[in-house]
Amino acid sequence: MEVVIVPDSAAGGELIADAMADLLRRKPDALLGVATGSTPLPVYQALAAKVHGGEVDASRARICQLDEYVGLPSGHPESYRSVVLREVVEPLGLTDASFMGPDGTAEDVAAACLAYDRALAGAGGVDLQLLGIGTDGHIGFNEPCSSLASRTRIKTLTQQTRQDNARFFNGLDEVPHHVITQGIGTILEARHAVLLATGESKADAVALAVEGPLSALVPASALQLHPHATVVVDEAAASSLKLADYFRATYAAKPDWQGI
Repeated sequence: MEVVIVPDSAAGGELIADAMADLLRRKPDALLGVATGSTPLPVYQALAAKVHGGEVDASRARICQLDEYVGLPSGHPESYRSVVLREVVEPLGLTDASFMGPDGTAEDVAAACLAYDRALAGAGGVDLQLLGIGTDGHIGFNEPCSSLASRTRIKTLTQQTRQDNARFFNGLDEVPHHVITQGIGTILEARHAVLLATGESKADAVALAVEGPLSALVPASALQLHPHATVVVDEAAASSLKLADYFRATYAAKPDWQGI
């Protein structure tokens, strides 16, 4: 696991967008796994700027969802399908045909989960999966004590996660109780896993995920098992890391050609 400490969220967004752009130059039809929420927005904005500036061609890129609310209509503005189309697919100049996501409206949710897991494999697997981290250490919607071998499935959200997400709705009562999420085992199959965390509220979760023991209690700690995992954090999110100075030194000494 590589930890990169950046000055702020804009710098983190630019760094990860550079990695995505480099990937698209090597593999124009790369499958990019995207997360939702406010944290990854600088990534998508920086990548869209590179596309519109002619730095990279994203016309053949493919986009896939990490998770989806169960029961929200697909056209609901806060369904993750709507969010990804609005914040990623459209700004990159792509169409719905480039997009993959689980069906949160399916009558048989378990079958929809299995179908999405198979669809990801059938697409050749995720080349780069962008992740956030919850204040309780979750990735995707794999809440604490999720199986580290789990596949795409339905999960019940904790009260804390629902409270964290209530800002996107008109109050807590509107936040769904259930979601479809890629499982931890599914996430670990991505060729490159990139976690972005910003803000002091994420500092303890980041420290436990990076420096703590591998534990289902902190689902993000499973990234310690990944052969190519990168954790990008701003100074506030890095504030609880005991090895912060070491992480800064190793990244400063890293050759430019190696990327992240």
